[in-house]
Amino acid sequence: LSNSSHWFFHWRFGYGSFIIPFNILIMKSILYIVLGVIFGITMYKAETASWFRIVEMFQFQSFHMYGFIGSALFIGVIAMQLIKRRNLQDVNKQPILVQPKEKSVSRYLFGGISFGLGWALIGACPGPLFVLVGAGTYSILIVILAALTGTWLYGILRDKLPH
Repeated sequence: LSNSSHWFFHWRFGYGSFIIPFNILIMKSILYIVLGVIFGITMYKAETASWFRIVEMFQFQSFHMYGFIGSALFIGVIAMQLIKRRNLQDVNKQPILVQPKEKSVSRYLFGGISFGLGWALIGACPGPLFVLVGAGTYSILIVILAALTGTWLYGILRDKLPH
């Protein structure tokens, strides 16, 4: 049993053995959690989860948030171009295909307005919500619950909405 490739740890204690299965999926999950924690620490240290920084951005008093968002946009554009031009594959050796989006004004107008209103009312976009929980702002859990509820409702109403 312990010689099988999907058993990663095998410990023996005084009252028997303790076997923990760690297959590739669990190891990938751990990697994603670690990367998420690093990303969260970066966002926290860069003060992108700060309500005051967001207010400064919307009042055009500081370049801080525009620089952070702009650099993420720049890196994203470069990464997408590399993926498309070099026909890169995902970790399962499948080609990464980027489906073209339907170009309609209503979907972007409605989505942008709802995203912007949520950001303005809460003082944070969805990414830093989890950073705020990690920083100890537990009242933001109400917002996360509302965001998950909204996502669930969208899934139900998706076919009835203009896209």
